[in-house]
Amino acid sequence: MNRDPEELEQVIGYCFHDRNLFRQALTHSSYANEHRLEKSASNERLEFLGDAVLELVCSDYLYRLHEEMAEGEMTKLRASIVCEPTLALCAEELRLGEYLLLGKGEETTGGRGRASVVSDAMEALIGAIYLDGGFANAKEFVSRFVLNDIGHKQLFYDSKTILQEMVQAENAGELRYELLREAGPDHNKTFEVRALVGDTEVGRGSGRTKKAAEAMAAYRAILRRNKDS
Repeated sequence: MNRDPEELEQVIGYCFHDRNLFRQALTHSSYANEHRLEKSASNERLEFLGDAVLELVCSDYLYRLHEEMAEGEMTKLRASIVCEPTLALCAEELRLGEYLLLGKGEETTGGRGRASVVSDAMEALIGAIYLDGGFANAKEFVSRFVLNDIGHKQLFYDSKTILQEMVQAENAGELRYELLREAGPDHNKTFEVRALVGDTEVGRGSGRTKKAAEAMAAYRAILRRNKDS
């Protein structure tokens, strides 16, 4: 059961003028298909727009903040900020998945917590805010909920390398990744992976690609190790 969207408005500090636009941002394609709505009723088009707005805001932020940073470094850092696992983390902090309209199949297979679903919804929400309130409001949202804690975002991006170095330094055993499950059509698959050190599971993650799922699993393993140390 999804939560009242008005609660989400209070969390993000933005109230939509166009309620239909807000609803569209929270409508997954599975819900639109199940209720025989027009394809445009889902949040996929808003996701496309939000992705562009997000990249522009991030690019502007990095360009102004890091005057000494070369183009290649800025590109890598921006990629770490806008990648699926990072956006999924941002969405998790907002509990965005709890407000989404999902089809029954997507609901029962854990769609509310799936990185691909919530990261897409995050971009759709950015696109909706841009259309409803203009660039300034969209920029404020991205600044508050995506560009906060850049160090964490970089950790996401480099999580597999960092975890490998941690495991080697501890001489704890071989680090490997095991595919647990893949679901969905070829154009929209979701992969679930666990990270193992020896035979011990140290982290689990999901993503639209195996690589993204492995990065999420590695990131969660790092957080667990840092917490226990």
